[in-house]
Amino acid sequence: MTIDVTGTSDVEDRSETLPESRILRYSAFTHDPAGGNPAGVVLDASGLDGAAMRAIAAEVGYSETAFVTGGDAASRRFRVRYFSPLAEVAFCGHATVALAVALAERLGPGEIVLDTPAGEIPVSTTADDAGAVRATLTSVPARSRPARAAELDATLRALGWTAADLDPALPPHVAFGGNDHLVLAAASRARLADLDYDFDALAEVMRRHDWTTVDLVWRESPERFHARNPFPVGGVVEDPATGAAAAAFGGYLRELGLVTRPATIAIRQGEDMGRPSDLLIDVSPDDPRTRVTGQAVPIPR
Repeated sequence: MTIDVTGTSDVEDRSETLPESRILRYSAFTHDPAGGNPAGVVLDASGLDGAAMRAIAAEVGYSETAFVTGGDAASRRFRVRYFSPLAEVAFCGHATVALAVALAERLGPGEIVLDTPAGEIPVSTTADDAGAVRATLTSVPARSRPARAAELDATLRALGWTAADLDPALPPHVAFGGNDHLVLAAASRARLADLDYDFDALAEVMRRHDWTTVDLVWRESPERFHARNPFPVGGVVEDPATGAAAAAFGGYLRELGLVTRPATIAIRQGEDMGRPSDLLIDVSPDDPRTRVTGQAVPIPR
């Protein structure tokens, strides 16, 4: 099926590689290509199998690349798969934002729907007077449960943290917003900033429990958090902006009763690795879905 947003036919894609010009690069959750989280975007991957998409994601080298595998511009509905350099993931927030902005730049702002392995993801896109595009994705229903002692102990050992490094007011949970993420709240900003973990040990723990990232957070205020997301299972030391973890974090806040009315929460991520990123999440006590908002900008070649 041809996805008519590239101006070329799907015949070109029926190989295991793509011309460089067909791989778009965006940085998500930023207005500056030097910040945010880079994502690859392939607008027509209808002729690629999973192995080819994984190989392209590895060549691109970003934490994730989004591949449009079907759909059409007329309905503004598309099928999407996401690959890290090492494996397929069910859902990726920052690559979703990057893809939505790329589509809005070609089709015009408005509503689109993405059919992902995690479920249906509606995305609303808008453009300001300068043409900058902002995307708001609505996650699948988010949920959260307390972390088990064995899960927590193994993760703390791999991180080189102790129980004293955690904020007792924000208990460890495994949260879901399309993927599972272990949420650990640091007791101080300094603890969050000092991240030097055992890559292989943490990857082994995460593979055992099928976690996509470990979502390390610090609460600056009830409406503002700082975050870091180790991602060794994807072959990446750290994610500069993690929309899927932000969606899951919305479920975490709701489960803990920390959101008693509709609220917008700001998450600052990537600062400690030199790629500052800004994510906004809208959370309501009456709605299990989290809305995640951010900009994305093309990365100059």
